Amino acid sequence: MTDSALLAGPSLRRLRKREGLTQAAMAASLGISPSYLNLIERNQRPLSARVLVQVIERFDFDPRELREDEAIGGIDGLARRMSDKRFSDLGIDREEVQEFLAAAPQAAAAFARLYDNSQPDTGRSEDPVDLARQEVERWQNHFADLDHAAEELADELRLSQSDISAALSDRLREKHRLTLRILPSDVMPGLVTRLDLHARQLQLSEMLPGAARRFQIARQVGSLEQREAIETLVAGANLASPEAREKFREHVTDYVAAALLMPYRRFLRACEQTGYDLPVLQRRFSVSFDQLAQRLTTLQRVGERGLPFFNARFGRTGRMTHYTAGASGAVYPLVGARWPAWVPYASFESRGTMLMQAVTFGEGEAAPKHWFTITRTVEVDGAACSARRAVVLGVEARFAGELAQSRGISLDPDDAVPLGVGCPRCGRPDCLTPAPPRLAARIEL
Repeated sequence: MTDSALLAGPSLRRLRKREGLTQAAMAASLGISPSYLNLIERNQRPLSARVLVQVIERFDFDPRELREDEAIGGIDGLARRMSDKRFSDLGIDREEVQEFLAAAPQAAAAFARLYDNSQPDTGRSEDPVDLARQEVERWQNHFADLDHAAEELADELRLSQSDISAALSDRLREKHRLTLRILPSDVMPGLVTRLDLHARQLQLSEMLPGAARRFQIARQVGSLEQREAIETLVAGANLASPEAREKFREHVTDYVAAALLMPYRRFLRACEQTGYDLPVLQRRFSVSFDQLAQRLTTLQRVGERGLPFFNARFGRTGRMTHYTAGASGAVYPLVGARWPAWVPYASFESRGTMLMQAVTFGEGEAAPKHWFTITRTVEVDGAACSARRAVVLGVEARFAGELAQSRGISLDPDDAVPLGVGCPRCGRPDCLTPAPPRLAARIEL
């Protein structure tokens, strides 16, 4: 039998100190030399399977302690925390993270605990939307179990080979005894969808366009068939606020609907074959632009990763109403940011037209990142009036050469539009964006 290589020096050292033994005494008990034990404790030699068995038998050692780093997500979990913008000037790479975790796992766990319970100087947000967003970011907006389940259901229903609405409606009727009914807008004032369990109906407003109808039907199917998995995720989020839990539940349920309409493997293959051509993907999967944009932030399946997009939405006043970082690493100042040079603010004058722009921004980073962004206005689903919002997709410019929409756009960093940071953290008196009154007064002083 070959010995397996396992670096477990800190765990063995803590065990020895807990037993009150010298290295010589423990080495004698294990049948190895003191010098060999010294090398094991310093992670210069692996803990072989033979020695591990001796440790377990002689000291009643629980081998699960060797995987103590799992509590903080291992190297990936620690690397994610180290990538925080507050540490960006330190240049910590993955190799250093790995060395830190191997040499001092308890210290790494202490750092992770302190990091997880710390907040920026602005204090911990109590806003339910913000709390739910933080939980989504913790998962990088990828819920693997839900994706696999949705993919299996899409294959079972043969959604790629039939009328999607009909297939999903049949599923509702045959498995859940729910019929679909389209109602006049005056019968459902202020509502786009309603589940009437007394009448056993999923009721949709006539104001919903086709893509939105399909999404709502998929959402209902997903919420019924993945209820246990959704509730497990919500419970595991440990969100104290009922409102935050509901916001997170809504996000995860929307995630299932998108995964049904755009099954992961088939969707990723289409993205790669078309160069992420957004209009083509919209037509191929019968989805709206905003549904497509949000789905593109989820492509982080192990071994089958797509490009790491972020997605943001703006109202007509310029206020951000939604933000998903995905795996992009983008840090957007959610409060007080006004960048008039960025195309989302001009997109309302170009209704329904895709606008591409290369920009640089990044808050608290040694060097702002170079991004390629795509913006398009969309109509708000089910709105009785002409309500619009701007939907933004962004990806690091170093990946953008693969995109159909980047053709003809310079990806040279020198040609990118610098956006800077949000107003509350900037304070430049020569900025084109009017600063908030409190900040302006402070500048004048």
